[in-house]
Amino acid sequence: MTAAPAVGLPPLLAWPFLVALGALLGSFLNVCISRLPRGESVISPPSRCPRCQTPIRYYDNVPLLSFVILGGRCRACREPISWRYPVVEALAVTVGLLVLWRLGPTWEGLRAFLLGLALITVAFTDLETLLIPDRVTLPGIVAGLLLRLYPSPGDVIDGVLGAAVAGGIFFVIMWGSPFVFGREGMGFGDVKLAAMMGAFLGLPVVLVATFLGVLAGGLTATLLLLLGLRRLGEYLPFGAFLALGGVLAALWGRSLLAWYLG
Repeated sequence: MTAAPAVGLPPLLAWPFLVALGALLGSFLNVCISRLPRGESVISPPSRCPRCQTPIRYYDNVPLLSFVILGGRCRACREPISWRYPVVEALAVTVGLLVLWRLGPTWEGLRAFLLGLALITVAFTDLETLLIPDRVTLPGIVAGLLLRLYPSPGDVIDGVLGAAVAGGIFFVIMWGSPFVFGREGMGFGDVKLAAMMGAFLGLPVVLVATFLGVLAGGLTATLLLLLGLRRLGEYLPFGAFLALGGVLAALWGRSLLAWYLG
């Protein structure tokens, strides 16, 4: 595995550029989150109000700003716009800025940013529909492996191992849950999501991502049970927690490993 090069403070112009890019990409992620579960194209037709179906004008489709200017309501029908739209856009910007701060304008930074965008899409789709779209995870596995060919082609082996081990762990859990607990513990979408994270992160960083995702999911489930907001046996959108672990590991996984092993 090739070590990440040391980076200094990125150029000043990189920060506003990444804010604008992250906001635009976040807007596209919202289209994916809305349309992928329904099997619709993410390219056409142009964006419309989900309630009145009025096409959204270009000046009402500016990421983050339009939501504030319109007061969170559709200009045509005045129905509320979901808070998911500005939240996803803000998260895409935040992930981009964190990547630039931690990894700089490097190839590893690009890889982490693309993974972060994919994981935001997966997390919110899972939260809304309890589905993890194959149209994100399957191309994501291929993209993660291809992005590891540079700067050292040998790194693709690390990606293959990461995808196989992470996907294998969750496949065993999925396969064994009915025998151990009498019910399905997770779906095949979680298996493919873990494999995508492994392709991007490689071994052993994907194991850090898995640990953090399981920890976040377990703590959240316990808290919801204690507060009476969930009943024992109810499903949680685990893909969202696994995605959170993937983002954290992409940014701090190697540092956490160095701390733990040291």
